[in-house]
Amino acid sequence: MREIYIVMCLLICAFSSLNAQQIAGNEVVINIHAVSGMQFDLVRFNVRPGVKVKINFTNSDDMSHNFLLTKPGTRLEVVNAALQLEEKGPEMNYIPKSESVLWSIPVVSANQSATLSFTAPSQPGSYPYVCTYPGHGFIMYGVMYVANDAIMPDSKTDQNIPPSRREEKSVQSAGPSTSVSSNPMPHHTNHPYDLEPPFLYRIFMDDSGPASIAVNLPKDISYCWDTGSCRLRYAWSGGFLDNTAIWKGHVDANAKILGSVFYRETSEYPVIIGKADDVPVAEFKGYRLIDKYPEFHYQLNGIDVYELIKPKEDGNGIVRHFRIPGVGNTVWFTSKSMNGSVEHTSSAGKWIDGKLKLTPQEARQFSITMTNYSLLFNTRRKKK
Repeated sequence: MREIYIVMCLLICAFSSLNAQQIAGNEVVINIHAVSGMQFDLVRFNVRPGVKVKINFTNSDDMSHNFLLTKPGTRLEVVNAALQLEEKGPEMNYIPKSESVLWSIPVVSANQSATLSFTAPSQPGSYPYVCTYPGHGFIMYGVMYVANDAIMPDSKTDQNIPPSRREEKSVQSAGPSTSVSSNPMPHHTNHPYDLEPPFLYRIFMDDSGPASIAVNLPKDISYCWDTGSCRLRYAWSGGFLDNTAIWKGHVDANAKILGSVFYRETSEYPVIIGKADDVPVAEFKGYRLIDKYPEFHYQLNGIDVYELIKPKEDGNGIVRHFRIPGVGNTVWFTSKSMNGSVEHTSSAGKWIDGKLKLTPQEARQFSITMTNYSLLFNTRRKKK
């Protein structure tokens, strides 16, 4: 049955590529379908400045989706703003109040349709469109090119469409005021396209705040980062996540871990600057990707802290890399886990009664290696 369903979705994509662009009087009509695997069947199209445009949006998927057209270069900004809506998201259709959102279609349920009419911007450029339903916006997007000609970039190098769609054969249909490029979605079981670790999702997780980030690392290791409290919540081994309930629009649904948790942080303030018993004020400032690994940036009492987590080379734990470049006081690191089989070692500092004490100089750059001996034991058993 699954194979039949996938074939049907591909037929929808192929049909859409032939019928995505129509001219009705002075109006350009664009037909876009949301299809299986959190993808738009049409990932890019071109219109002339000032032309009247009508989007016919059909949800051919079994989960809910919305549709937002944004200003150039603002897709991720809008996606992150939608995630910040948290419990207000459903009532706002996950559409943030932002000047970067030009036009939008509210959440459309499975097998339903909606339309959107507007006048294309007079300024040429690349205008992203995206679904901002939780967990969708990082992979479900496309682009409207506004230009006086019908020429679009080579799809193989087009950074405005999802990576999985750049290597597919492009079907283009040029008209007097628009052109269309649509690539059928490939068949994958766990993700809309092959994801090679490390990668992350902003998503709802158990035992963590509403603004959580789940990161899948190499070596079959994953972890949950809580941006609200600015700390690692837990790490697990095995599979990554089952996001089905969230992506199908179930209320109050969380992602489900497909593995076994080997570390769960119970210390409310793992990093403290100053006295060991101080209570810091934490503020999340964002993250950047370094070789695809997220380096989290947060502040403790106004002091910048940077943390990047990688798997151990042997796959039996994680290594937490810290940078606190502007610190002028002693730094303490305390890690309390519900799992007693995790051992902590550090690249600098001195352990005192289970707490790591670092001088300002040592705290500028140090790492904590967390070895899970239960993982190490299981690895050795498999090798025998």
